[in-house]
Amino acid sequence: MAKLGEAKGEEFRARKGGPLTAETVRELNRQDDGRALLSVVASFGLLAAAAGAALVWWTPWVVVPAILVLVSRQHAMAILAHEATHYRLFSKRWLNEAVGRLCGYLIGISMPTYRVVHRLHHNHLYQKIDPDIPLMAGYPRGRAYLARKLTKDVAGFTAHKNYAYFFGAPGTNRETGQASRPLADTSPRLRQQALADRWVMVAVQAALLAAAVASGHALEYLVLWLVPLVTLFQALLRFRAVLEHGAPSGFASPLHAARTNLCPAWAAWFLFPLSVNYHIEHHLYPAVPHYNLKRAHQALTAAGALAGAEVRPVAETISRVFAPPSGAAVQTA
Repeated sequence: MAKLGEAKGEEFRARKGGPLTAETVRELNRQDDGRALLSVVASFGLLAAAAGAALVWWTPWVVVPAILVLVSRQHAMAILAHEATHYRLFSKRWLNEAVGRLCGYLIGISMPTYRVVHRLHHNHLYQKIDPDIPLMAGYPRGRAYLARKLTKDVAGFTAHKNYAYFFGAPGTNRETGQASRPLADTSPRLRQQALADRWVMVAVQAALLAAAVASGHALEYLVLWLVPLVTLFQALLRFRAVLEHGAPSGFASPLHAARTNLCPAWAAWFLFPLSVNYHIEHHLYPAVPHYNLKRAHQALTAAGALAGAEVRPVAETISRVFAPPSGAAVQTA
């Protein structure tokens, strides 16, 4: 029997004929559970430290910075779940699934359900059935458009739509008018996992809220975790997705339909945790774990494969996605 991730309807397809040698790709794909554990421990540790500081010193001078740190680590939880979605968080499959699901549960995401949806994005990037098209396509649309979207995110008006996406619910592609039904494009095994696990996620969220109320920390839970999760976190997810794929220079290849954003470490820590800013590299070689993405970028650069690709300083990307509309129609491959 094929292992999870190897059977048809479960795989994330790497681009054939890539510029790197098979030996280089094998080395980049090599997993290091120690480095993965360090990423998990660091993310959870910072989350606990920020929450603990806010609980001890419950003043705006501590609570507000703590919320920003917590939102950044909610974002890191999403990226850790994303790593597990690709089967690349831990080499032991049971540990990969357990930690990936835990990271997802904490932020209201069923990792197996996200795996089903995310496969479509990778395997059909910027094609009509890519479920991420409504989020990332059509840029630039002018400053007012994206600013308005982000404001609605921060106000909590879009959280229900984003969680419907992560719940595997069909969404409508505004450009094509077609409904995206991600659970129809997967193996029966993944489909059953997704259908069962998303209700486990709902149960975990209900249990967290009940525990906060029972312990007398309902207000703290709402202020520090739940409200940021449905407001600031949603804006952060949108902004990163637009920076990764908005206003691309082309649609036929990840070299142009995805983007690698070069930025200082402090910006990457908040906008692109765990090296997710190397997004071209991730789309070309989805089996490369997060701690090897920078090496993949260096190898592709040395091979001359990124000449003319969507590799930009993040400030240039921001100017690009906020630019006035070009007048061109929204395109898909």
